[in-house]
Parts: sequence; structure tokens; C-alpha cells
Amino acid sequence: MELNNVKDSGRVIAPAGTTDVLVVGAGPTGLALAVDLTRRGVRALVVERGDKLFPGSRGKGIQPRTAEVLHDLGVLDAARAAGGTYPVGMIWRDGQRQGEHHLFEETGPSEAEPFRASLMLPQWRTQEILFERLRELGGDVVFGRELVDIAQDAEGVTASFASGAPVRARYAVAADGGRSAVRRALGIAMTGETVDPKPMVVADVRLTGLDRANWHFFPSADGTRENPGDTLLALCPLRGTEDFQLVASFPEGTTPDLSPEGIRKVVAARTHLTPDDVTEIRWASGFQARTALAERFREGRVFLAGDAAHVHSPAGGQGLNTSVQDAYNLGWKLGAVLHGEAPASLLDSYEEERLPVAAGMLGLSTRIHRGEARRGRDTQQLGLGYRDSALTVETRTDLPEGALRAGDRAPDGRRGGVRLFDEFRGPHWTLLAVGTDTALPPLPSVRAVRIPPYEAYGTGVFLVRPDGYVGWAGDTAAGLAEYATAVTGAPAVG
Repeated sequence: MELNNVKDSGRVIAPAGTTDVLVVGAGPTGLALAVDLTRRGVRALVVERGDKLFPGSRGKGIQPRTAEVLHDLGVLDAARAAGGTYPVGMIWRDGQRQGEHHLFEETGPSEAEPFRASLMLPQWRTQEILFERLRELGGDVVFGRELVDIAQDAEGVTASFASGAPVRARYAVAADGGRSAVRRALGIAMTGETVDPKPMVVADVRLTGLDRANWHFFPSADGTRENPGDTLLALCPLRGTEDFQLVASFPEGTTPDLSPEGIRKVVAARTHLTPDDVTEIRWASGFQARTALAERFREGRVFLAGDAAHVHSPAGGQGLNTSVQDAYNLGWKLGAVLHGEAPASLLDSYEEERLPVAAGMLGLSTRIHRGEARRGRDTQQLGLGYRDSALTVETRTDLPEGALRAGDRAPDGRRGGVRLFDEFRGPHWTLLAVGTDTALPPLPSVRAVRIPPYEAYGTGVFLVRPDGYVGWAGDTAAGLAEYATAVTGAPAVG
């Protein structure tokens, strides 16, 4: 398909092979970014080397902070309808149930944190939901486009493909996974380590003989509940589907058999099920748990996001979530710069903010994989923020310990007939006055909201970024207009 002819119901997606942002890769990262850009009126072209969306369940956990992102992008209801909560683990030995195993302790929702429970949703379904949302907004994905080179100049980037015409864009984003062709073309190195030398297999299977109320664990003969051993096999029912996700580890130095017969054989060898109980193998892949971090997340007009920038162990479910939040951080910044609402220097903050977060989450994933940490508050990603960012200004002094500060995630809540997440939802900044009648400067493209005192915020004035973090905070609005001018390039009006 030639780009000059790419259309959706008569709407040209990439006229004359040009676009504002070229997104390479149609995984969760690329699709989330394209949704965010498209709702901002930015032309975003997503190209994918495969002929369809990725078919496997791989990253199946949506953490609470990512649920908040999906809420803002308008797809959380669809995700909840398609998925469900995590089942309680069940340990098996010799065909007998040995007892429940809780991977993490869930806490109930609160006013400030309404989505505390992790959502189980197979990666393929997450992608479908984001793809459906992208098409609803007027965007699309061009499949079968394998990038082979990317070049840039002062005005934009030019991407070349194995077949078809090149694409010219003002910016490009590599969202094409751990073996990113874009990253390799840019010559950006990754450093990391092997987290676990044992080879692993993940597969989506259908079977009989196990209930769907539990996540079933079959440890090694010498394994324990805390340390399941070198040849663990686990079968997790995937909510909203008929599938189970199989995860199996193998002794170091072996090569797992990924054929249907090989999958059936390992299930029969490690459980009380027979090969015939595995009625279908829908997808299977082998991997080795490793961690890697790109030395930088930007090269001129090209940005790295998701697995192209950081590769996680699957333990703790941080890879997909960190990746989607890369997109959420980058989307509003690209939109503001492309619309002339912010200086190009705003884009410098993407790497400044996201590289340290990715490094921290890589360390957490590794500790969980090695049994040095448990899933909990840290894996929910609700406590992550950007207090040290150049975009963050806190003007208040003598704040008590635990107080909300500039750079923190802006809490939800209902006060004075207003739900904050509903006010934040959308591509705009939000100027929030809490428990104060202080005058607020009129700022372009900023929604002003006043609410009564609320303990999650204390009192004061808070300018909430489009990605839901507090950019500026003060007792009054003194200095706010200058901050807004510096960040957005637009002075206060009136």
C-alpha cells in the first residue's frame, strides 16, 4: 500500500507521504502515543512491520497509574469490560491443591486513588482497544512497513522502508520494541544484564481440567511457595477470553520446544493434565529475562519510547506500563510544540523525566524477579513523579512531610460538585485553586477550577499538567503567569 493512497473512510491519513509525527511500531506504546497525538489534532502516522497487531498476551497487567492514563485517553471502560481482576494463585503438587498463593496484596480504592486494583488484560486486547480508539479519532496504522533507515535534518526526518515510498515527518518516535530498528539506525547503545540465565516460554493456550478461578502454579519437585524452583510452570486464566497464559522456565543451557507438541509435552510433564487436555496453542514465544536501558532517549528529532528505550524482566508487570507512560509524557509535549504553544526546548524534558523513571522501574523489576522485593505500592506506579524536573516549580515553604508537592501525581477527588479526574481529562492544562479565593491569572488553553479545601491537596494553587502531574504549586498565584509563559511560550491574557 502506497502512503499517498492511505485513507480511512475518505480521510487522508498521510497526504503525500508526509506527517507531523511518524510512530514506528503498533504496540501499546505506539498506539497510546498515536491516540494522544490524534486527539490533540496532530497528524500521527503509525507504521508496523508486521501484517497485523501483535497476537500474544505477553504484557497482561495494567497497573493503577496506567489505568488512569487509559481513563484520560477514553478507553478505560472498554479495558475494564474486556479484562478483570487478577485471580488468586493456587499451588499444586502431585495433582493436589496445596493452598493459595498471593502474589501481591491489593488495597481498596480511595477518593484520591480510585483505580488501585491491577487490571488483567492480555496485551493483544490492550492493543485492539487502543487501535479501535485511534480509528475512532480518525487515525490508522499502516501494516507491512519495515523501516530500514532513518535520516534527519534541521526541519524533520525521513524514514525509508523495505518497500514503498519513504515518509517525511517533523518528528519520529521509535516504539518498535527491544530490537528497535530505529535505535540501531541511530547508533544508540543499550546497556544491561541477564536477570535470569534460565530460558523461558510464554504461550496462550486453551485447555480443560483446570478452573478459571485461580492462577495455577506448578513448582519444581524441590520448589517452595516462595521459591518455585528452576522448572516452574504456571497457567493463568486470561479474563475476558477462553485462554490461559502459560509461563514455564527451563534449566539453563536447554532450548525449549515451542511447537504445539512441545508445549503439550511440558504441560503433561509438570502437571496432572494430559497432552490431550491442551486443546489449542494459539501463540508461543521463547525469551530470557534481561534488563537493558538505552544510553539516551533522544537523538535530534527522534525519540525512543517503550521497549525501544528500556527492556524489563516480566516480573512485576512494569514493562508495558512504563512504556505507555513514556507515550503519555511525550504526547502532550510534541502536541504543544507542533501547535506552536510551547518552545521546542520543552521536548528536552522527555528524556530528563522518563530516563530516571525507567531506570528505577528496571531495578524494581529485577529485584522482584530475583525474590528481593514483592509486588505492592511501588509496582502500582502511583507514587512516581517528577519533583526534580526542570518543568517543576514548588514555591511553598515549610510543607509537612507527606504533603503533595509540585512534580507529584495530581490526586482525584470530589469536592464542591466537581470530580477532579473529569476536569483533568483531555489535552489541556488545569489550574486548580483549593480552599482559597486568591485571584487566578487568565491563561490560554488552561481550564480553571475552584474547589473547597481537600486534604489530598491541602490548600493553595496548583497547575496540573496535561499528563496529570502538578507542574507548579503555590499558596497564591504569584509567579504562576511567568511559569506558564516559560513552559508554554504563551503569556497570560487579559
